[in-house]
Amino acid sequence: MRHAPTPSEARPWERLRGSQLGVVFRRQVVIGNYIADFAASSVRLVVEVDGGYDAGCVRLDAKRDARLARAGWRVARVSSEESVELAVARVVAAIAG
Repeated sequence: MRHAPTPSEARPWERLRGSQLGVVFRRQVVIGNYIADFAASSVRLVVEVDGGYDAGCVRLDAKRDARLARAGWRVARVSSEESVELAVARVVAAIAG
C-alpha cells in the first residue's frame, strides 16, 4: 500500500505530506497491531480515510480508536467522499486541539 496508495488516500496525502500543516505526517504507519493511514507522532494524531470497504466496519473502527486512545493517540476520521479541503480542515482542527 505504501507504494500504491488508493485514490482516496493519495489526494489527502498531497496536502499532509512533509510538514505543510506544521507537523510531519507519515503514511501507512504501524502502531501496535494496527496500520494507520497517516500519523503525526509529534502530536500523537492518526488520520484514517474511511470509505467503501470501511463503511461496514463501524464497530471495529470504534474498538481500534479506543485502543489507540489508550495508547495516547487521537484519531481523526475523514470520509473518502469529502473534498480534500474539508478533510484537511478537519485534520488541522484536530492538530490544534
